[in-house]
Amino acid sequence: MNKKLPGALTVRPILDKKTFYLLSFTWGLPMTLAGLAMAIGMLLTGHRMHRFGPCFYFERGKNWGGMTWGFVIVVCEGAGTGLLAHELGHAMQNCRFGPFMPFLVGIPSSLRYHARRIFTRITGKEPRSPYDAAWFEGQATAVGREYVKKTAV
Repeated sequence: MNKKLPGALTVRPILDKKTFYLLSFTWGLPMTLAGLAMAIGMLLTGHRMHRFGPCFYFERGKNWGGMTWGFVIVVCEGAGTGLLAHELGHAMQNCRFGPFMPFLVGIPSSLRYHARRIFTRITGKEPRSPYDAAWFEGQATAVGREYVKKTAV
């Protein structure tokens, strides 16, 4: 069943694991390979791998958020279910956008995140627009929340 999400895009938020991995290793292969390289690096530097839904994640650093590479997620230490669900939403976006993921979501998301941090440092204020105001962030949050709600991760 398709569900309407922010940004006027329709996605199928819940993919069974078989479909998720099939799409990750075919259509979403570029980001998946980057994620596997990231996972190897994290394991070699002594970081512990955890599981969240169909994704694997590592914790590193404090108070910074997270990033997703295919189905590999790196988050700040002590990340809660909300952040992990949001990053899982980005993993689902990789299954939809495939090789276009870096250009449609990854790069814009990273630039926006850093611009918001710089704005806050300079002004001492939070940006007026909510983090999820950008279609790709709102969609990731909605898809991740839906996944957690339906699968009780």
